[in-house]
Amino acid sequence: MSARRRRLPFSAWHLLLMPMALLFVLPLVQMVCASLMSAQEINQFPPRLLPSALHVDGYRFLFAQSHIVRWFANTVLVSAVAVAAHLLLCSTAGYGFARLRFGGRGVAFVAILATVMIPTQLLMIPTYLMFARIGIVDTIAAAIVPWLASAFGIFLMRQFFLSLPVELEEAARLDGCGTLRTFLSVVLPLARPALATLAVFTLLSSWNDLLWPLVAINDEQRFTLQVGLASFQGTRRTEWSQLMAGNVIATVPLVFAFLVAQRRFIATMSLSGLKS
Repeated sequence: MSARRRRLPFSAWHLLLMPMALLFVLPLVQMVCASLMSAQEINQFPPRLLPSALHVDGYRFLFAQSHIVRWFANTVLVSAVAVAAHLLLCSTAGYGFARLRFGGRGVAFVAILATVMIPTQLLMIPTYLMFARIGIVDTIAAAIVPWLASAFGIFLMRQFFLSLPVELEEAARLDGCGTLRTFLSVVLPLARPALATLAVFTLLSSWNDLLWPLVAINDEQRFTLQVGLASFQGTRRTEWSQLMAGNVIATVPLVFAFLVAQRRFIATMSLSGLKS
């Protein structure tokens, strides 16, 4: 038998990556199984991995005794606006820092990146006071406004735009395109992998945001999913079946979004670090 035939049909790295992948998938499987267990099975020791029978009481009580549909709709609204705003504002700002020449460009970019080093907890009180003055505390707008743009999004888009050949834009200008037309017709179509990656990151962060909505929103009707699910955890008792069912509902859209955008996500991670 030749050496070519003795070669493994897959990369040797898969022998290491497959156990690691299973290790990360196990909590997700346990969450789904726990959502289908009875209260007795969830609380028994040693814990069970698989339910003895499928119980949907957690899902039934979740929809009957909570505002899960309203919380889901609120989260979808917050995440949709966050993704759209990031794609618009961060792409334009990133392109400006990557290609346009203006005074103080370097200082402004460093100042934006410096905001990443400021702890979120340090900004909560001044942000809350500012929102209270303009009257949007305890509204969905309070959860949306902090997600309109981010320093990370601007940095990611700038790095990707720097990796694109300048000659493409110069050719567009020779054909009579202005800066805006070049950006919309030439640069943005090439930036689809970066935009998809930015959308995934923004969706994950805004969808899973708990701390700020917990501070800014008190009305149960305006809760996001994470704040609503946190209400199932009490000091003396936790409704585990409802909590696991809610976590499944909150996780499925994120898994689907990542599966859709994974190829563009990997492409951007390999391209955005080519130039600094």
